[in-house]
Amino acid sequence: MRARRATGGKVSKGRALAIFYNRRGEHVEPASFSASDAKSEFGRVLELVLQGGVVVITKHDAPKAVLVSLDEFNALAGGQERKLDTLSAEFDALLARMQTPKARAGMKAAFEASPRQLGRAAVEAVRKRA
Repeated sequence: MRARRATGGKVSKGRALAIFYNRRGEHVEPASFSASDAKSEFGRVLELVLQGGVVVITKHDAPKAVLVSLDEFNALAGGQERKLDTLSAEFDALLARMQTPKARAGMKAAFEASPRQLGRAAVEAVRKRA
């Protein structure tokens, strides 16, 4: 069975693979096998994964790897992008609120306040929350 890189050869036709990074954030170039090559070696395993199953590969009874379908992999790999997009949107909204004239005036007042004024404001904030 001959492996080839996922970015070259026949693999680039059809759906593209999501870019994959390992848990250390390092880009991992996946090995790729044609379905017929893989099937001749581990047909039952491949068929299970192609039908939406998940296969855990163990060594000395300890899980070492997981096989999933391309759809599942792309969904998992893309999940981080969606989370980052959500966080980016939240950050942008927070930054926009901090740039309003009212927020700027409040920050200016806080930086120009005396220690006594800051103490009173802190006590008042605690009373409002209690």
